[in-house]
Amino acid sequence: MEKEYVRSLFDAIAYRYDLLNHLLSGGIDLVWRRAAIDTLSDLQPKTILDVATGTADLAIASLRLKPESVVGVDISNAMLEVGRKKIVQKKLSGTITLENGEAEHLQFEDGRFDAAIVGFGARNFENLAQGLSEMRRVLRPKGRIVVLEFSKPTLFPFKQLYFFYFRFVLPFIGSIVSKHSEAYHYLPDTVMQFPDGEKFLDVLRSSGFTSVTRQSMTFGVATIYTGVK
Repeated sequence: MEKEYVRSLFDAIAYRYDLLNHLLSGGIDLVWRRAAIDTLSDLQPKTILDVATGTADLAIASLRLKPESVVGVDISNAMLEVGRKKIVQKKLSGTITLENGEAEHLQFEDGRFDAAIVGFGARNFENLAQGLSEMRRVLRPKGRIVVLEFSKPTLFPFKQLYFFYFRFVLPFIGSIVSKHSEAYHYLPDTVMQFPDGEKFLDVLRSSGFTSVTRQSMTFGVATIYTGVK
């Protein structure tokens, strides 16, 4: 996905992004984030990297694990500004820092983090395999990656209802609330193109991760993937 195009879309909808996330998912995105973070509970990571952090929702959710520091990176400065305001309001500035950065070119030394997470951002990587390989590079040995991403349901009739919602209802509501129709047509397109399920586990393996797992959420609307360095 062309980076400047993605950046411009998310800059344009940043001010409405959180509202639309919760509205369009019926608030269940909060449950998915908690479940994704809970997969790290046995690891008890002290340092966490949140790639494609957006407005920092997953970074904030990761504080359930009581880490010493969380660093979020994103290519959209407008999204980061929304996230920084939330962090200040919640008095979390001592734990979470947000930086402009690209998944494919992380500006951190090898082995810096105990865990690397990404929520609903992997499908926006310009180069998926390179982004995942970079996340692996900055993990310590036995560190863990957690990827929360939309996937494509397969059960009838939920599959048909979901695709109708994703193709027609979501873009309609999203364009009205955000006043940016292109962004909410882009979202369904990226979900349809993303290699979900076993295909994504194969990408994790080819990026060097072992012990890969996947956990389907809400009839397959989202999936939590994990892997170990």
